[in-house]
Amino acid sequence: MARYFAVILLFLGANALFGQDQAPSKPKQFVYVLHLVSRLYDQQAWSKDDAAAIERHFNRLKEATERGQVIFAGRTDEPGDKTFGLVVFEAKDQAAASEFMNADPAITAGVMTAELHPFLLVLARKNP
Repeated sequence: MARYFAVILLFLGANALFGQDQAPSKPKQFVYVLHLVSRLYDQQAWSKDDAAAIERHFNRLKEATERGQVIFAGRTDEPGDKTFGLVVFEAKDQAAASEFMNADPAITAGVMTAELHPFLLVLARKNP
């Protein structure tokens, strides 16, 4: 009986130990902070290409929100030299988060710059 009990304990211990590696890891949260490049502080300086890049940026974030990857995205309502945007999203790790941020059309087009930070969403209001 003791031998049977020992085998069960070994099996349960091994399952707990190895089962942890097989469990899918929960996505981590990140935020990137966007700033307009200084040449675009003046509204008159915007080209059609700049506006098209912002449209692609918006559509990409909208699609990522619908997929559940982006938690929220928005910007301050201030003049160009003071405004900044935030994109809070989930990725499997820092490398995947960097890849997601660096593929943003506003960044690839040179319309905005961005900084990536690990993020922990602690509180969020519930939809009314």
